[in-house]
This record gives sequence, structure tokens and C-alpha cells, in this order.
Amino acid sequence: MRHIYSIFVLCLSLLTLSSVEGLAQTHGSIRGSVKTSDGNPASFVNVSLKEIRKGTITAEDGTYQLKGISAGTYTMQITFVGLQTQEKAVTVKAGQTTQTDFSLIESAAQLSEVEVTGNNRTVTLGKAAIAPLDLPQMSGVVSSVVIANQQAARLGDVLKNVSGVSLTQQRGGVAETFSARGYSIGIAGAGGSIFKNGVISNTMGFPEASTLESVEVLKGSSALLYGNVSGGLIINMVTKKPKFEHGGEVSMRVGSYGLYKPIVDVYGPLAKNLAFRVVGTYETAKSYRDVVKTNRVYVNPSLLYKLGQKTTILLQGDYLKSDLTPDNGIGSLNLNQDAIIPDVPRSRFINTPWAYNNVDQTSGSLNIDHAISDNWKLTAIASAQGTNVSAYGAGVPNNNVSATGDWTRTLSRTMTSENNATGQVNLNGRFNTGAIGHQLLVGSDLVSIVSESNLYTVNYGTGKTSYDKINILNPSLYEARSDIPDATATSRTTSPSTRLGFYAQDLISLTDKFKILAGIRWSQQRTVQTTILNLLTQVETRGTAETKTDAAFSPKVALMYQPTKTTSFFGSYSNNFTINSGVDIYGQLLKPSIVDQFEAGVKNELFNGRITANLGVYHIVNSNFAQMAPLKADGTANADANVKEFTGQTTSDGLEIDLTGNLSKNFYFITGYGYNYMRYTKASLVKGSPIEGERLTNNPAHTANATIFYTFDLPQLRGLKLGASAFYTGARYGGNNNTYGQTPEFSRLIPLTGFTTFDLSAGYTFQKISLLAKVSNITNTLNYLIHDRYSIMPIPPRQFTATLSYRFK
Repeated sequence: MRHIYSIFVLCLSLLTLSSVEGLAQTHGSIRGSVKTSDGNPASFVNVSLKEIRKGTITAEDGTYQLKGISAGTYTMQITFVGLQTQEKAVTVKAGQTTQTDFSLIESAAQLSEVEVTGNNRTVTLGKAAIAPLDLPQMSGVVSSVVIANQQAARLGDVLKNVSGVSLTQQRGGVAETFSARGYSIGIAGAGGSIFKNGVISNTMGFPEASTLESVEVLKGSSALLYGNVSGGLIINMVTKKPKFEHGGEVSMRVGSYGLYKPIVDVYGPLAKNLAFRVVGTYETAKSYRDVVKTNRVYVNPSLLYKLGQKTTILLQGDYLKSDLTPDNGIGSLNLNQDAIIPDVPRSRFINTPWAYNNVDQTSGSLNIDHAISDNWKLTAIASAQGTNVSAYGAGVPNNNVSATGDWTRTLSRTMTSENNATGQVNLNGRFNTGAIGHQLLVGSDLVSIVSESNLYTVNYGTGKTSYDKINILNPSLYEARSDIPDATATSRTTSPSTRLGFYAQDLISLTDKFKILAGIRWSQQRTVQTTILNLLTQVETRGTAETKTDAAFSPKVALMYQPTKTTSFFGSYSNNFTINSGVDIYGQLLKPSIVDQFEAGVKNELFNGRITANLGVYHIVNSNFAQMAPLKADGTANADANVKEFTGQTTSDGLEIDLTGNLSKNFYFITGYGYNYMRYTKASLVKGSPIEGERLTNNPAHTANATIFYTFDLPQLRGLKLGASAFYTGARYGGNNNTYGQTPEFSRLIPLTGFTTFDLSAGYTFQKISLLAKVSNITNTLNYLIHDRYSIMPIPPRQFTATLSYRFK
């Protein structure tokens, strides 16, 4: 580790020792803007000089700047995926800035049509607008065009288009869990790894993916910029922003099992410097699962104000009301303590018919962007989100269903809330020290999360300790209860936590071909002792767990070699940290575990960016995996699972391949493949320790995705669109990992086979009206998503979805 810090310090020392005086006398710069034919800014367009390896991309307002250019005459190229390349001669004079503007042939609407996969766009989740070839990390962006063409409704539908990412669990039918590189991310919390517009977000009740502008994924460690996040991936949902032009779209989506979903998107200027946007949808549907139904309302208003030429203020808010039927799937049979998936119809529902899970979620954010100069930008973000959940229904069938299918049901009543508040400040700048270029990011973030949870007692009736008995194999065997027993809230637990971070990152261009990305973060996470309020007596007490403060440094160093301006090789080291529960053998709280990550790869942009081909490999080691200590401090045997030691280890190896293309504005494809081998590589061989060599659950070894869409331009077929998608999830284990000396002695793993689903789409557009239809899972493939050993959820069967839309300007 000392070597990593030494390299980092050396790089910074070189920067400060370099001189800038001579450069200013012999070099100049170019700046300007790129606009569409209707006068709107063209963002994320590639701007480069043909004769030298120098380039950038336009910002969201369409502006760009190239600095440190030797005096002379050059050919400037403007390229964008799916558009014809434009060129213009430009002369650079020493010590001067040359203004060069471009106007595209296409309008803003046409530009959005060809902005399909977003592979040439920067990932805004990175906090610094680093070009894709300069980012030493595998990533993925799924644009609104792909989301609309696939008629995706849930975040899981969108993420299937990113290599190596898989939907592994559906928690009680009300939330999703995703996996990448052997690590999982779930709903939210202090270690949350799902963001909305760059700030932490709770995804209980499913976010409304059909209204997003894009979904971004950074794979591997992102602790440098975000602290205690997953070592596998972080996800950013980007909402649609206001526009200074009138327009919008209204659509109606219908589908199998009574799906009705109107969607409205309206935007335009309110004044010269003020624009608005309102996106909203309503959804009602039944399900392929008996009894299950959905009722949802979502609205996302936003305002954009331009305060002069250098400052923009973006105010966003959204509200989600998601009333869902909680669904623990089909349960599992306890056969000699071994969990067996029951042979029942895909539609079999085992919760109570009146069960409910109601989510109310409100969030708001304020973004202020200020251009200090042409090269320096200050961004401040303040946001808050409140999530309230009220749920009632049968408890989970966690290994308590007999081999014959009998299950004695108890009820679970919950009421929880989570309030998140985020503050974030980032300073981005570009400058040169001598011949060395820099893209610097310095920032800080603070996240506060307060969770509340009520504990209930349920009145089953006089002398009763359970609700009823059913048989999951034969529902007619017993008469099930249908009444709703009273539930009394007895206590409320409040759990606050905060996470604070300071970070600095510099993309250093040593030459046109060699670059270094170096950065470091200091993070502190504080979990405050809980308070417990007795709701019957109104007496408040403290929980047994003490306030815990964890701190860690997270460095990152990467070297990039770019032999051409369209190819980049990279190798990197970074780490992230995980918070541990429990104490050591001396009774001290456990420190965080530091997880080391090594990644290497190559990125290519071919045919003026129309095709991208990326390959990455990684090696992730948690050599400080906390596991149950075999002995106490006095040398006697330890039987307390809360007493641990850092003697375990997990290792994750794998690769990811992306091949995507936009050969024209009418034709695009997305393909990807991921391999992962995540297993326990060190064990203490004592009771309660993991089994060495055993793969971790919910991590498929292989995943793959492929999508193709083509819109015909021939006179007799103009407006016709055809598309196809295939998604593969490989063999994996559900259930729970085994441990040495476990009781019972039978395996707790549930093996699952791999499966592939195929979707076909067809549509037609005439002027402003379009119709798009899709048949998903055409082969009616059956497989399962499993959470622990109880929520065994069959994947959706063959379904039909169609969307009729009208676009107006």
C-alpha cells in the first residue's frame, strides 16, 4: 500500500515542479460552441483536431475548449454517433484564443433520435466529465431511446443491457437486488450504491424507469468518489431535464394481465431564462402471479433557471406512490432440512389475499452550476428524500414449510421510514503545468440517513399463536383465514447514520499517449446508537449497540496508454471498504475491511465512434474478511458468532466484454458478456466459518446480452421498426452459503440452472404518431430469482406490451 501512496505523491510533486511560463508564449487555445440546426446546444459531441491527438467533448450547453495547442493551422473535426463528420480549418495563434463555432445539419429532435446507446457520452456519476477513453474503468450507459424501444418499466429491465450485471433477487416482490463482479446492491441504507442524479436514493417500491433520460453504471470500486459503496457496481438514474423549446410526448401503454399505463412528458420555456419539464405516469396492472396487483402514480416536475451566462440552477422533485401486493414467491419445501423448489404453477400465491405493501416516496434536489472561468466549474448539490412503507401480510416461509407442503402462517406488520439528506460540492478544473495537462476534481460530500421502524404485536385470537395453516402444494387442503387481525405498534426504533468524505482526483496527461489518473479519498461513516421508544409507555431507551465511527482512506491509481486517439489501454489499482458488525476477541468493535481491486482493459472507438469495443479483466480480494473467531482471548472455545477475527478471504475474478454500435441513425446494436468467479479463498476451518472454495450465492458465472433495432428508410417501408433482444443468466446458487459444522448438516444451497429469454419488437411511426409492440420471453422459459431460502420467485412468462405515442413540438 505504501507504494501506491508513493506513486501518488510523486505524481503530485511532478505537477507542482513543472513550469507554465514558456507554454503560454508558444501555445494558444480554441473555444466555441456546437449547436443544432434549430439553434439548440448540442451536448456530448466529439471535437478534435485531425492533425494531432487532441480532443474533447461539448458540455451540456454545447460549449467546448481545447488548450495548450502549438501555433499553426489545423483541421477541426466534429463527430457524433450516427451523424456525418464535419470539418473546418482553424488557425491557432500563440498566446491567443481562437473562437470556432459549428452548426449541425440535424435538429435537436433528430440529434436525440441518434443518441441511442450513449457510449460516447461521459458518465455523469463520475462527478468529473471524463471522456470514455480516459476513464480507466468499465462502465455502461443505457439511454432513453433504448429504454423506450424495449418498453422497460423497472430498473431491472434496463440493467439487463449492461454486461456483467444481473438481477438476482426480488425482495418480497417489492424491491430488486442486482449483482456485478460478485457483489450485490439492494434498496438503500448507509452503504447504498444506487443513486439518482448523483445522490443516494432508496429504491423501495421500484423506481419509475420508463421516464428516465438514462441509467449509468460504473463497475468495480467507486469508493474514491462515493465512499462505502459496493465493490461490484454503482448505479445512477438520470431524470429528464427541462428544455428551452416547446415539446413533449403523450403515450398509452397496455399489456398482458390488465396493464394500463399512460405517460406524459411536457417541456418548454416559461421565460427567457426559465424552462420547465413535467414527467408523469399512472400504472395499474394485475400479474401472472395470482392475487398480485399494482397501482402506481409517479410525477417528476423540474425547473431550470439560467442566472446570467455562467450560472444555472436546477430544481427537481419527484413523488412516487406505489401500492403493491407483497409476494414471497412459491416458497420452498423442507425435505430433511434441504430446501426444495416445489413443483407448482408459476402463478401460485401463498401470501394472504389482503396483504399489502404501500410506499410513499418524495424527493427533491437543488443543483447549482457556476462557471468560474472557461476552465473552472463549481457544482453544489443539496437533496433530500423521504420513504415511508406500510406493509402487512404473512411472514416469510423461511425453511418452515414441511416436505408435504404444510405451512403454519404467522403475520408480519411493518411500518418503516427512511429520510436521506445529501450535501455535495465539487470543483472541476482544467489547467497545464508546463507540457503536462490536468483535469482536476476536488470535492466533499455528506450523507445523513435516519431510519425508523415500528415493532408490532398481532392479535391472532384467544389462545392462538399463529394465523392459520395452508398447504402450498394443495391450496384446497385447508380452509384459509381471510380476516385481518388487529396489530398494535409497541415500540419504534430510530437508527441514524452519517457518511462524510473529502476527495481529490487528477487526470494527468503526461503526453498525448500516456495519462495517469490518481486520486485519494478520506471517508468517515458514523453509525449512531439507536433509540427505542416504547409506544405504550412513551419511555425512550438506548439500544445495546454503541455508536460506532469508522474511517478509511481510498486511493486510486491508473495508467493509460493511448497509441491512437481511438484506442486506450488501462491498468488500475483501487480499493473500497466494507463496514463490519461484531467485536474482536478483546471486545473491541471491528474496523472496516479493505478490499483491493486490480483492473485492466482496452477501449476502442471505431468508425468515428459508431462502434465501441471494450474489454476489461479484474481481480478483487477481500483479505480481511471477518469471520467467527475459533477461540476467545483466554484460549477457550468461542461459541458466539458475534465474536470475529480477520482471518477469512474472498476473491473475485472475471472479465467483461462490450461491443456496441450505431451504424446509422436507423440501426444500432448492443452486445455484452460477463464472467465472474466469486468464492471463499481462505477459511479458519472452525464451526461457523465459510467453506473454502464455495461460490457465493446469487452470482451467476456467466451473463450475456444482445439487442438490435433497425428502422427502415426505404419509401415503401419508411417508419417501420424491428427489434430483438436476448438475455442470458448463467447457472448460480440461491439460498445461503454453507458453513463448517452447520446445523442442519445438509446443504443450504439451492442450485439454479442458466436460462435465456428472447424478446421481439415491432413498431411503426407516421409523422408524430408511433406504435410499438413487444412480445417478451417468447419461449415461455421458466426459472427463478431467489432471496435467501424463502422468496423463490418465478420469472415472468410470455407477455405482450404495446405503446401508442404522440409527439408534439
